[in-house]
Amino acid sequence: MSKELTVKESKYLATSNGMMDFAEETDGLTPNLERIKIPAGGGLAFEVPGDDPNSPDMAKEFEAVILFHHPINTYYKDKYDGSNNPPDCGSMDGKVGINSDGEVVECAKCPFSKFGSDEGGKGKACKQKRRLYLLREGEMLPILMTLPTGSLGEFSKYIMRLLNKGKKSSQVVTKFSLKKAQNATGINYSQAMFSVVRDLVDEEQAFIGNMAQQAKSIAQSVETVDEGE
Repeated sequence: MSKELTVKESKYLATSNGMMDFAEETDGLTPNLERIKIPAGGGLAFEVPGDDPNSPDMAKEFEAVILFHHPINTYYKDKYDGSNNPPDCGSMDGKVGINSDGEVVECAKCPFSKFGSDEGGKGKACKQKRRLYLLREGEMLPILMTLPTGSLGEFSKYIMRLLNKGKKSSQVVTKFSLKKAQNATGINYSQAMFSVVRDLVDEEQAFIGNMAQQAKSIAQSVETVDEGE
């Protein structure tokens, strides 16, 4: 596809004229962004918000630009039960957490971040994850997706492949898909996979760059909730 055709057909640029400063609009509020969810148990379809909030769509793959991403840690005393409750301790940068008593915890020194601290003694009681702020074509607000621990390795490989080519994740359109994987204890889980669809052209990068800065500015205000393993 030529650059001229890409620019003409880009739905990212189609929404750029109506771009808003959502960081300013959400100042003092807790942003409640929609979320794409990764299934449990080795499922191969994402749960994607659609027109009906009570009936999300299912998609085997989707495309989006990664505006911003950062590590998060979540610790729950009780096993995850499917609810969107805040964690007993959460960290928005993977380094410093705040527990339910309001105490500040240094993640590197916390016993729950050590291997063998979970219920089965095989992993960490505090789950290391990564939050992605994504922008899909034709939309004006980012959407969240939280990568569970089992998908971090593939995401790290993807980022390193991009960096090796001199690119950032916010400079390309990424395709997201799933594969069935199995952990060391024989439990199946759904692992996210990533591949480049195309590079963004200059005109798109200017718009995406502004959106990425806004996503970064509100990241600390978005609630940390568990979304599965």
